Amino acid sequence: MLNVVSVPEWCQPYSRLVKGEQPKTQITIILRQLGLPLLGILVFLFVWQGTANNIDTSLGKFPGPTQVWEQSFNLWQEHKTERGKEQAFYERQEKRNADRVAQDPSYVPKIRPYTGKPTFIDQIVTSLITVMCGFILASIIAIPLGVMLGLSASLYASFNPLIQVFKPVSPLAWLPLVTMVVSALYTSSDPLVSKSFLNSMITVTLCCLWPTVINTTVGVTSVSKDLINVSKVLRLSRLTHVFKIVLPSSVPMIFTGLRLSLGIAWMVLIAAEMLAQNPGLGKFVWDEFQNGSSQSLGRIMVAVIVIGLIGFLLDRSMLMLQKAVSWDKQSIIR
Repeated sequence: MLNVVSVPEWCQPYSRLVKGEQPKTQITIILRQLGLPLLGILVFLFVWQGTANNIDTSLGKFPGPTQVWEQSFNLWQEHKTERGKEQAFYERQEKRNADRVAQDPSYVPKIRPYTGKPTFIDQIVTSLITVMCGFILASIIAIPLGVMLGLSASLYASFNPLIQVFKPVSPLAWLPLVTMVVSALYTSSDPLVSKSFLNSMITVTLCCLWPTVINTTVGVTSVSKDLINVSKVLRLSRLTHVFKIVLPSSVPMIFTGLRLSLGIAWMVLIAAEMLAQNPGLGKFVWDEFQNGSSQSLGRIMVAVIVIGLIGFLLDRSMLMLQKAVSWDKQSIIR
């Protein structure tokens, strides 16, 4: 028996056009999908270029699209150059160690790590690792807490004031406290990860767990009464009731909270990296601002665009995951 592969929704107009099904209708849909976004981008680029030409700063003209594209290419070339230096460093080390071993077979080779400056690409990777660690930790805390609050009105009444107080607290307020606590407790002479990474990650966790807690709680309290009655009739245990009834029914709201939390985590991270000086996009922006060269504005704009694109891709990734695990496709917020 042949497996039927379902065509993604956005690909359906193209598939139907190839099959010759209502060509005019499919072309109209395709133009709406591609033409309108492209038109919006072109208008934005035109306005950006015109506005940039009229803005003079202490470092020169505000960068337009052309200057930003040039700096994007320069940052990529710097990354390739740095990786070439790293490879050459290890090759020299291996050759030197091989010569030492040839002269003295008892010699134990030592490999020293490369300590070159992290590139823009390296800092993107660092930011992604930091935000995902903070987001996953927040989710591990927030989902069970939200389920417990949704199942117990008394527990919700006890915790709700705390949630409402801590929910609007800025990362700029959390970071000094987190820094002092981490410095006091994390005193290893050979730390597995740097303190700056922990400062950024914990700050992200503290700021992004609230949307998941709130939406999970709402999802649990919104479970259909009919499903609850079925659970009672079947005399399901508490744990089985949660996994078979509560969680499947709450998935849409849980993922709404996760998407909000991930967006907040990404925004919080940039500010946290600036202040904690953890290598990442936030630190890159701050260093370029402090550098004050004629290229700094263009490089900062590259970082701004990359931050926005990554935030968009993170949200789309979470949406795809929600579609994969949710039984109610109609409830997904695009």
